[in-house]
Amino acid sequence: MAAVLLAVAALVAGLGGAAWQPHAQLPVPRTEVAAAPFRGDIAVVGGYLADGTSTDDVDLYDPASNSWSRLPDLPVGVNHAAAASAGGKLYVAGGYGGPGVRLRSAYVFDGGRWRTLAPMPGVRGAAGAAVVGGKLYVVGGVGPNGLATRAFALNLKTGRWASVPGPTPREHLAATAAAGKVYAVAGRLAGIHTNVRAFESYSPGAKRWTRLAPVPDPRGGTGAAFVRGLIVSVGGEEPRGTIGSVFGYSLATKRWRRLADLPTPRHGVGVAAITGRVYVIGGGTEPGLTVSGANESLLP
Repeated sequence: MAAVLLAVAALVAGLGGAAWQPHAQLPVPRTEVAAAPFRGDIAVVGGYLADGTSTDDVDLYDPASNSWSRLPDLPVGVNHAAAASAGGKLYVAGGYGGPGVRLRSAYVFDGGRWRTLAPMPGVRGAAGAAVVGGKLYVVGGVGPNGLATRAFALNLKTGRWASVPGPTPREHLAATAAAGKVYAVAGRLAGIHTNVRAFESYSPGAKRWTRLAPVPDPRGGTGAAFVRGLIVSVGGEEPRGTIGSVFGYSLATKRWRRLADLPTPRHGVGVAAITGRVYVIGGGTEPGLTVSGANESLLP
């Protein structure tokens, strides 16, 4: 028995040196959510319910008390939206308001109420979002004529949008911010059989994105967050099922390494990092429209 325990410990160490922990589940199970840190907690926004309708629910998870509370509802039910936070404010942009109905809308929550921002220059569904240098970037996703080739940047001071270079066109990607850059992680071109490994970074003001070492395994319907010097790539779906493998990209070494597998493989997840841990919340446990309230975290 001791030998078995040692073998398990060695395996866990080899996959990232830590194990995932379960936490209080999302009160309303759903998929294709957006998530972002918000004032020391994690906000989970919108998504598909089990019956296929889009919700305007916004739930707030407090890691300290391992409990959930409700924030005011979004002005609109939405799935596949993009979310990010900065300066104690929560931003939500784009997504789908119904089957095939891509949105231009953007909102900000300051702790009291949701406020409508100027609409994006164009519609965006299944995009990613990150805040760098006082601007909210909405990257990738589906535009009015297919995969988006340009990204949008909202100046958080002036409230004005601008069009900026986009990453390699793809949807159902993940986006995160780290060290003053925006990172676009994986994604897909269309259905779940078109997942890609693309991994790129963007420095504000640059004319193009920089290609980086690709994600070891292709994944779409995925999420990412930056924590402890690592960009953690987690979640996704493919023809064989949902994806459990997790990888961390070190900004210092510029290399990917395998982390401990996600206990409940899911796609359409909300991923956010807080207090040194990466949380993976909600999502579908099988490809297509399935929902979950799973809430699991990893200390890389």
